[in-house]
Amino acid sequence: MTLGTGSLLLVHIRFSVVQRLEMAPKYYAAQEAPKPKVSRKAKAATPALRSTITPGTVLILLAGRFRGKRVVFLKQLASGLLLVTGPYKVNGIPLRRVNAAYVIATSTSVDVSAVDVAKFDDAYFKKASVPKIPKTEAAFFEDKTAALSKLPESRVADQKKVDAAVVAAVAKVPQLAKYLKGTFTLTNGQFPHLLKF
Repeated sequence: MTLGTGSLLLVHIRFSVVQRLEMAPKYYAAQEAPKPKVSRKAKAATPALRSTITPGTVLILLAGRFRGKRVVFLKQLASGLLLVTGPYKVNGIPLRRVNAAYVIATSTSVDVSAVDVAKFDDAYFKKASVPKIPKTEAAFFEDKTAALSKLPESRVADQKKVDAAVVAAVAKVPQLAKYLKGTFTLTNGQFPHLLKF
């Protein structure tokens, strides 16, 4: 079947794109109204906990003040940080929060079902805001050792309560207290990604 010239012209008009010209507004605002900026930030969500980290798992800290030390994992907080303890009576590591990215989970675990950690959250570890004092010459030369912040008695009592339960669980496993006291180190030729913990 052949199409004539008139049919081809009709097909061309039917499939052509018609652009509509926008009319200029009759009124311009003296000041442009502010438009809210679209946020590209993703909503913060609690990171998923690794399958190897469960309550009671012994972790090796890789960064921070206690790097190389072994701690007992208690629970994950709303911020995604891990609540761990040494316990303090065994290796001097208090209740603290650590980033899950900087720990190695071991196959060793302790039964911490008897430990009550319901009261511990991110707000518990938040530091109290201290009002700024104007700098003076007398304040510069005064002894600052007495002004160092001491740990509240409630924090000390909480540490002792948690320690009592964790130490009792550690005592049930032979040689575990000695294992927690030791520091994790690597020698020449050892690579952490090839080791089985």
